[in-house]
Amino acid sequence: MSFLSDALARVQPSPTVAITQVARERAAMGRDVISLSAGEPDFDTPDYVKEAAIVAIRDGQTKYTAPDGIPELKAAIVAKFRRENGLDYTPAEVSVGTGGKQVLFNALIATLNPGDEVIIPAPYWVSYPDIVRLGGGTPVIVAAGPETGFKLSAETLEAAIAPATKWLIFNSPSNPTGAGYTRDELRALTDVLMRHPHVWVLSDDIYEHLCYDGFEFVTPAQVEPGLKDRTLTLNGVSKAYAMTGWRIGYAAGPERLIAAMRKLQTQSTTNPCSISQWAAAAALEGDQSFLAGRAEAFRGRRDLVVARLNACAGVTCPVPEGAFYVYPSIAGCIGKTSAGGALIDSDEAFCTALLEEHDVAVVFGAAFGLSPHFRVSYAASEAVLVQARDRIEAFCVGLR
Repeated sequence: MSFLSDALARVQPSPTVAITQVARERAAMGRDVISLSAGEPDFDTPDYVKEAAIVAIRDGQTKYTAPDGIPELKAAIVAKFRRENGLDYTPAEVSVGTGGKQVLFNALIATLNPGDEVIIPAPYWVSYPDIVRLGGGTPVIVAAGPETGFKLSAETLEAAIAPATKWLIFNSPSNPTGAGYTRDELRALTDVLMRHPHVWVLSDDIYEHLCYDGFEFVTPAQVEPGLKDRTLTLNGVSKAYAMTGWRIGYAAGPERLIAAMRKLQTQSTTNPCSISQWAAAAALEGDQSFLAGRAEAFRGRRDLVVARLNACAGVTCPVPEGAFYVYPSIAGCIGKTSAGGALIDSDEAFCTALLEEHDVAVVFGAAFGLSPHFRVSYAASEAVLVQARDRIEAFCVGLR
């Protein structure tokens, strides 16, 4: 009899977390490592948010709270959805978790049964399939490759829907590609979903405020109000507000789903950190003007990284609409050998050799369900990105 559970055997450790940890360990050994593997902004949390946390501590807001969020934070979330997305929710339709990942866990584990299917466009964030598997469901991976701009087409979605389909997981702008769906592209998908009332939508909007070149962000329930009663719209403060370590994610959806998620959370973490909740409320209620400046800074970094990667032999890098990732193809590098003697027979081999020979950590495309690619996070300073691009270019020049 195995000591470990069967459920644990259905999942793998997060590749992005694992690669970031390897980079940390190499740096601790004295290596000059540049890590572009984590999706973590290098900007600091805004001062007014920090101050709100300090005030919360001084005011004694350090006790247990309601399991899925203090009333003040829920009110701020309700106001955010109304102000920015034109969506009306009540506090009872809002759930706050310890990061967006917990909100995803709660929603999927509270709703999935063996045999249920979840459609996940690939490339995908690495955790989506594993959370589905842990919940006993079956991930149905559908290709959304470079030929469609890394976007799911209406025809592909229609073909993937089956009687067993329970959820579609939707992410725009996307991790790992940065691809964003226009209103018309999203309308084509919502038209399909309206024909299949048994399919729920989990819309991961975490990169909402990181859009470039005039791209207009829209979310499914906003485009098609008829989907609102079977859509969970997820967001958080980690990316836009540079609050990754504060661990606050949130979502809004039908009250019966939110109640089920709350029930599950009462038996796991109970409430998220009380101090972080007050800080998140301040983030959502405070001055939002800095967001545009940060998005513009990321746009400049995107352009820098895309231009230099496209100058590397064997690499093709499209220009994404949002987030802070690029997802270049290395099809022209496969089958070659690195200067250090490594055979590049996969994107994982490419990334491993790049780290070993030039101390640059990026994430291989197979982790996201589509090869041969790799993901670069440009959530780093321009100086660091210039160093990284030089090393990647040198690595590619050395391929034979």
